[in-house]
Amino acid sequence: MDTGTETGADLGTDARGLSAAEVAERVADGRVNDIPVRSSRSVGEIVRANVLTRINAIIGVLFVLIVIVGPVQDALFGGVIIANTLIGVIQEIRAKRTLDRLAVVGEARPVVRRDGVAAELAASEIVLDDVVELGSGDKIAVDGLVLEAENLEVDESLLTGEADPVHKRPGDTVMSGSFVVAGSGAFRATRVGRAAYAAQLAEEASRFTLVNSQLRNGINTILRVVTWMIIPTGVALIISQILVNDDDLAEGIRRMVAGLVPMVPEGLVLLTSVAFAVGVVRLGRRQCLVQELPAIEGLARVDVVCLDKTGTLTEAAMDVVELRMLDDDIETGGGKETDGSKATAEAVLGTLGAADRRPNPSMQAIIDAWPAPAGWTVQADMPFSSARKWSGAEITDPADPTGPAATWLLGAPDVLLPESHPALAEADRFGEQGLRVLLLATYGATLAEAVADPAEVPGLTTPVALVVIAQRLRADAPDTLRYFAEQGVAAKVISGDNALSVGAVARTLGLPGAENPVDARTLPTDPEALADVLETHSVFGRVSPQQKREMVAALQSRGHAVAMTGDGVNDVLALKDADIGVSMGSGSQATRAVAQIVLLNNSFATLPSVVGEGRRVIGNIERVANLFLTKTVYSVLLAIVVVITQVPYPFLPRHLTLIGSLTIGIPAFFLALAPNAERARPDFVGRVLRFALPAGVLAAAATLTSYFLARSIYDGDLDAETSMATLTLFLVALWALAIVARPYTWWRILLVATMALAFAVVLAVPYGQEFFQLSLVGTTGPWTGAAVALAGGIALEISWVFTRRHLDAQSARHPAHGAAAAE
Repeated sequence: MDTGTETGADLGTDARGLSAAEVAERVADGRVNDIPVRSSRSVGEIVRANVLTRINAIIGVLFVLIVIVGPVQDALFGGVIIANTLIGVIQEIRAKRTLDRLAVVGEARPVVRRDGVAAELAASEIVLDDVVELGSGDKIAVDGLVLEAENLEVDESLLTGEADPVHKRPGDTVMSGSFVVAGSGAFRATRVGRAAYAAQLAEEASRFTLVNSQLRNGINTILRVVTWMIIPTGVALIISQILVNDDDLAEGIRRMVAGLVPMVPEGLVLLTSVAFAVGVVRLGRRQCLVQELPAIEGLARVDVVCLDKTGTLTEAAMDVVELRMLDDDIETGGGKETDGSKATAEAVLGTLGAADRRPNPSMQAIIDAWPAPAGWTVQADMPFSSARKWSGAEITDPADPTGPAATWLLGAPDVLLPESHPALAEADRFGEQGLRVLLLATYGATLAEAVADPAEVPGLTTPVALVVIAQRLRADAPDTLRYFAEQGVAAKVISGDNALSVGAVARTLGLPGAENPVDARTLPTDPEALADVLETHSVFGRVSPQQKREMVAALQSRGHAVAMTGDGVNDVLALKDADIGVSMGSGSQATRAVAQIVLLNNSFATLPSVVGEGRRVIGNIERVANLFLTKTVYSVLLAIVVVITQVPYPFLPRHLTLIGSLTIGIPAFFLALAPNAERARPDFVGRVLRFALPAGVLAAAATLTSYFLARSIYDGDLDAETSMATLTLFLVALWALAIVARPYTWWRILLVATMALAFAVVLAVPYGQEFFQLSLVGTTGPWTGAAVALAGGIALEISWVFTRRHLDAQSARHPAHGAAAAE
């Protein structure tokens, strides 16, 4: 594969592109942009990731020991692990298929010339020496050498960190991972595949991953702590049970395994992966592509959403509603008086539209209103730039084809005119109605001079007409903004349009603070002062791309988790820097490439669904973690006391499999996938431990109390002692489940009741008694065990009341709109 550097000497490449034979030759040689851009792991990687885990290895060894010593009832925990692994594999493969299908829909497709014909191709189909066309908003897929350039400006900030766009001319190089902000052109591919500059970065960035998940990081922290708890306790328990049961090695092994298995929170990682995977599938059904999986939980933590008006609150399509002439005498760039009629202005607008190869929504509305007139010719043109906020052309009038070309500009009135110009008042009146206003003006110099010295533009501009454009509001925008307001998420409208126009649109949608829009050109440059303004205002107009980035950083400096939505190339830098970037499916290639979430249906109303999925994942995994960690705590404490007192471990593996399945395993699957609208809160690990530690301690205390009372009641009948301890532990664990399942709904009450009924059936049915080796002897022992469990449950309830009050007070002091988790 070619990795050589190309120079300007190689510009003789046929701009028609490669022939079919040349393409076939390069494909056969492997000179193809063959990087597999995948949105998920392969099936093999999914299977390995779910099967070859540390937890499965530990449980597998214990399973083999039980299979050797028997009976099969004590090996049930192995079946649970196998079932969990299969569920994890199946769910992640479902998520993979959803992601892969959506990734194809949202994939950027470069325009490639072959045999003189331009056609869209997948990026993976580009071969070495292909001629690739470029336009505003295009992401550059491979490295190359510029062949054609018309005012071509490329933003390389994602690669170099330099914010200013780079002007590209024939002979210059372009790098994969950069994107076009203005102009057009074409380049020849000089490095493809893994040789391209940003290829490896792009491949890694598109993987299905949980690496940056705060939730996953918290669970890993828990697992590390648990591992260090298990190792010394497990070793001591092994020695203890072999010594205590020296006359029955098999029994000692069974009791030892029974103590070790429940210490491992085997389902916690599984259910986290399953919850995320199910979230991907659910969002996929809503045409929402999650390019980075943690974005589901990240958006649930967001407390500020920065919205780009066009394409987000309003539809991309626009309509011209009026052409307001400002003066009958138009001075041309050539200094000659011409007919200032409306017909002349319309002809110029039609010519400007025809000259724009990649029209934005405003220019498309102009093109729709005024087709290109005959006879008008463009000598030079300058495409629209978000930084300049105007476009222009040097145009020759057919009435005077030999005369000098007039320079015409089309852009923001408050940028093209001096502050005191009376035409601005007219433009503001339209803006206050929520209309977009563009100024058509003549300019008393050349386009090159206007670009070279922007500060001089207002002084040399003569206004001709105002182009008034109506923006179509999204029907779902008011409900979506209302949802964020109800959830305590602040919405900031950040737009490049006139502040009055943006404020009018925001008022129509009912956004709080819309009555006081801010012109971004008056914003302070100091980050602290900028953050103060952002905290107190909601609507900002005339915002430059660099300012959008600075605003995101200022909000983040105040501890906010920021989501940024957008669809234009001017949003790319802010999308990249935001905690969560959200792009519309119809947005530019560059915007979709850097966003973590792409709304393929272009519906802003999908965002609440993403927030809801994130809250479901975070809230439900916290519930599940409470249960699993409670089991780990009481298992470790039981083992420690058994080792110290040198008594047989009170359970066999089958008993703890039964208790774990009914109080944790089965209900955890239902709880992990259930709806949950609770807002995301910080300190995941701390909150879980505040429940699990006291719950585990109380469960262990109640179980040990019952066990030692049973030893005095039954005087060496280990089966009866085990049965009484099992009853107590189940009842306390069921009480913990009842707390975790709150707030109650009909199905949660039914879930807890079903688990209790299942245990009762095991105790009542002879086959269940025999299979699980449970037999409640007499009445004294069972009632004593139940009384101890009741005392433990009441203590757990009291503990939870105090813990809940502490957590509520903490939330009141530090609102959990998604602040960074303490883990």
